[in-house]
Amino acid sequence: MQRITALVCGVLLGFAVPQAAHAEAPAAYEVETVPSTGALFYPSVSGVGPRIGAPHFCSASVVASPSHDLLATAAHCVLGPGALIEFAPLLHDAELPQGVWTVTSMYIDPAWQESFDPRHDLAILRVAPRDGKRIEDVVPGLPLGTPQSGAPVTVSGYPMGSRGRPLTCTAPLETTADGSALHCTGFGEGTSGGPWVQNGQLVGVIGGPEQGGCTPDIEYSSPFGPDTQALLARAAAGGKGDVLPVGFTANRC
Repeated sequence: MQRITALVCGVLLGFAVPQAAHAEAPAAYEVETVPSTGALFYPSVSGVGPRIGAPHFCSASVVASPSHDLLATAAHCVLGPGALIEFAPLLHDAELPQGVWTVTSMYIDPAWQESFDPRHDLAILRVAPRDGKRIEDVVPGLPLGTPQSGAPVTVSGYPMGSRGRPLTCTAPLETTADGSALHCTGFGEGTSGGPWVQNGQLVGVIGGPEQGGCTPDIEYSSPFGPDTQALLARAAAGGKGDVLPVGFTANRC
């Protein structure tokens, strides 16, 4: 399914992925909140987007880092320099329990910059402090990990809309030639960028092939490994962020 339809359009990669049917795939279900997880709003104007009930378009999670101010989401969720995007952690219903955090820069793997390679569909976002605190001072970050095939993984994300609650689902993680796969039904647009959590570690985000999955019973993630660790280290070092061209889509269904 197309995760951010109507927000981006243009280049098609035509990336094909085997779609094995799982007749008994568990269904994603709604929960009030998911630890470390929130929704992204873009664009917002003067920080009012989440506050006025504007629609959120993707999901993200706080990632543990030495700089204590970073998020992880899918690269296909972001454009330009990332400016004006806002993050609302633990968003639920009409509540913003940990406020709204403004993205100031973002970091993308060169392979995504050059060709929108679905194996590198990951963005690390820096958010500005609020009230003298960094985001990890109020929302615990998830340490990066390496996905373990066959072990349970919990995948979560916010369906596109205004406010609302996240969906979550736990099932065995499957590794593919191009990353990780999960068979659960019920995810849809807006959940891109949502975390894959295994043994308390972030081992993926909804994205990668087909922007996370075109059929209703499968989700994908780009592979997490040395390239992911290197991207996080570059972001934590605080160098100049990256800029993505406007007018593309990573891989439409």
